[in-house]
Amino acid sequence: MGNAELQSIHVHPVKAFRGLSLREAVVEPWGLAGDRRWVLIDDGGKVVTQRQQPRLAQAAAELLPGGGLRLSAPGLDPLTVSVPQPTDTVPVEIFRDKVEGVPADAAAHAWCSAFLGVDVRLVHMDDPATRRPVDPEYARPGETVSFADGYPLLLASVASLDALNSLIAQGDHATEGQLPMNRFRPNLVVAGTAPWAEDDWTRLAVGEVEFRVAKPCGRCVVTTTDQTSAERGREPLLTLGRHRRIGGKLVFGQNLVPLTGGTVRVGDPVRILG
Repeated sequence: MGNAELQSIHVHPVKAFRGLSLREAVVEPWGLAGDRRWVLIDDGGKVVTQRQQPRLAQAAAELLPGGGLRLSAPGLDPLTVSVPQPTDTVPVEIFRDKVEGVPADAAAHAWCSAFLGVDVRLVHMDDPATRRPVDPEYARPGETVSFADGYPLLLASVASLDALNSLIAQGDHATEGQLPMNRFRPNLVVAGTAPWAEDDWTRLAVGEVEFRVAKPCGRCVVTTTDQTSAERGREPLLTLGRHRRIGGKLVFGQNLVPLTGGTVRVGDPVRILG
């Protein structure tokens, strides 16, 4: 596999908003710098994502120096949001985890609520080093994660997406066309591997940074959501259900935990270490 390389890097400053493509990114213990440090919650403190609100695909958040945001979405004036001071925290329920987060200002809540048409609050994770451990079933002591679904980074491969699209083209819903990589919302996209090669990886290096593979990524309804129009289809879940059911999950991509720090850059070589 000697020519594998990092094709693209993506961060999602607000969980469930549109992703940003970067040329390079700093790898922190809990994920790429700036990735999913913000999240929306409902009145009960539960995280709001594209599972409930596919329109979030049309909202964008630009990272500002210092960790603040510039929010933009159709029909609304852009809004700049500063990192809130961690004087008061609110409970955030993300899957089975209860995490403390710091609410943004009232203007941010109003902007996000106006876009979705329901009451939501925008919340920041002030200290990823202490707030939320990785699932202990797949973690080592002290490993933590931001507001990502469960793990610091998600890796996907171009060859596996090509293989999946070939399978979709043979199926009942071929009219949904070739799915782009943004359906899967990865952080790192690798080119130059064989299809599904990542299933067998346990450790890898991307440039100067080493990672361990925690587990395959089980996929949900978000993958059926067009990340431009916010419309939903049936794929890729139908095809994943036929061809990529592993351990009771529909699998695409691999969850990673950093073993070292550093910076990853587009074009970095990818080496399989185990």
